[in-house]
Amino acid sequence: MKQENKETLKKYAICVGIEVFIAFLVIWSKGFFNHSLAVNIQILSDAFFVAGVLMTLFAGMLYISSEGALIGIGFVLRNVVLAFIPMGRMKHEVYAKYRERKLSEAKSRNDSCILITGLIFLAIGIIFTAIWYVNFYST
Repeated sequence: MKQENKETLKKYAICVGIEVFIAFLVIWSKGFFNHSLAVNIQILSDAFFVAGVLMTLFAGMLYISSEGALIGIGFVLRNVVLAFIPMGRMKHEVYAKYRERKLSEAKSRNDSCILITGLIFLAIGIIFTAIWYVNFYST
């Protein structure tokens, strides 16, 4: 295998591991083995849905952050901290220069594995919800 393929596979494995851990925490908090089949399907639905939504939202935040939408918040927080540091006003810079510097420092990353695995777990959660719905309302 090429080195690039190994790195991509490693990223996907880490993302799936994190999502399985989140799903396990949800299953553990609801007590999976103490209920009927219908309730267990509902718990699986909740677990996969929560893991998928969290990773999908995290991918969205990474995208927004990489586009520079959160630079203004960083600028304001930096100036608030500098206001309380002696001689901090000497380090003040204009927002336009601050934004230009931050965008030039930004790395272009390919974090599509987070979004893809999040959407897969989200889809599995929706499938479990549909299975639960059919089983619960067909009786």
